[in-house]
Formats: sequence, C-alpha cells, structure tokens
Amino acid sequence: MTELRYLPDADDVTTFTATVTEATQEYVVLEGTYFYPEGGGQPADRGTLEWDGGRATVGNVRKDHGEVRHDLESLEGEPPEPGTTVEGTIDAERRRDLSRMHTAQHVVSRLVLEEFGATTAGNQIHVDRSRIDFEPADFDGDDLERIQRLSNEAIESDYAVTKADRPRDAVEAAVDEGRSLLEMIPDHVDPLRVVDIEDFDMCPCGGTHVDRLGEIGRIEITDRTSKGENVERLEFELRDS
Repeated sequence: MTELRYLPDADDVTTFTATVTEATQEYVVLEGTYFYPEGGGQPADRGTLEWDGGRATVGNVRKDHGEVRHDLESLEGEPPEPGTTVEGTIDAERRRDLSRMHTAQHVVSRLVLEEFGATTAGNQIHVDRSRIDFEPADFDGDDLERIQRLSNEAIESDYAVTKADRPRDAVEAAVDEGRSLLEMIPDHVDPLRVVDIEDFDMCPCGGTHVDRLGEIGRIEITDRTSKGENVERLEFELRDS
C-alpha cells in the first residue's frame, strides 16, 4: 500500500523524498507519495523523480490495487532499485491550477444544489477548463447568470477551506442530502477525508484544494449543454480577477 501523503491536509506540498518499493522501465512505486493519482474527476499530477545516477519524468500517476504507480514519460539511467531514496518534484503550477479548479467545482455544486435542488451527477476537472453535470436541471440564461454571480460572491467572501479526516458516521450524519455520493464510497473507508468550506459547504473528497476561496480568482461559465433528459452540463473557466 502506498501512503497518500498529501492527505488529509498536505496538498500544498510539491517537493519530497521517499523510498522506492518497485521500479521498472515503465513505472516507479514509492512507499509514500505526494503525487495525486488520477481520480474523482481530477487528473493526475506530473513532475519528476531523481535519484543517484538517474532521473525520470512522471507523465501520469494512477492507483493499482493500493499501490500508486508513477508512470514514466522518460527515463535517464537505470530504474532505481528497491530501497533507493528518490526526490520527487511535482509541477507546482499545474497542481495549483487543478486545486483552484477543484475548489471552484465545490462552490458551483453547492450553489446549484441550494438554489435549484440539482445534484452533481459527474464532473471533470482540467487545468484550463472544467465541467459539471447536474440533475434534475433545465437552466436558462438567467439561471446561468445567477449561478455565476453567486459563485463569485462566495469566492469574494474568501471563506477558509479546511481538509481533515472525520469518522464516517459523523460525516454521514452531517453532510447535506445530495451533496455527496457516499453510497459510492466502500463501507470500509473510514475515516473519510472531508473538505469543509467555512459556513458554506462540506463534502467528502480526496482531491486537492486551495486553503481559501479567494485563491480561486473568478468563475466564468462558458457553455451549457443538455446531456439527456433533465441533465444539464455547465462548463466554466477561471479568471485571475
């Protein structure tokens, strides 16, 4: 099992050392990592691993039966032997962009649930754009303006964002109906990592997030499409101001 060291609240760490447990020409497994593996609608981190006599570019990171495999885009030298200490460096700008986007998704999802009673059926985060599917939903132009305006008002309030492990039963009792997909999380996962936006939202989530909403910038909704009966997809981008 690879220790996910960015959890619960170290998702601002982008440089670290760790020990190799397995390595091939294609991937490296560490005993613990701060690289985020693809999941929950958020793409994986990218970066580098360096060790005495070698260096590798990490092009993707993925979970595999409890292990986290750092897929190598390029390799200089021979793969590191098990027990080798490596220095990991995560692309900090990419990590920050994804953290801003993922936190923005929480803001929009909360507002749409509260204002329209529509739950988040799915989402996909990207560095430069993101999308969220809502159901049941049938938005018009005025609705989009309202969602964007209220989202940016919340961001301007600069609420604190905290990330912590909490007992599953306490989370199940506290989280609002429609704000999480707890039934999709296996029962043995306990405690749950929870992202809490001060006086605004609480949601179990394993992704990376900023520490205050003001770090997001400004949300701009760029498109709306129908994805089937009562399902609406909103796409958005972030602006610095």
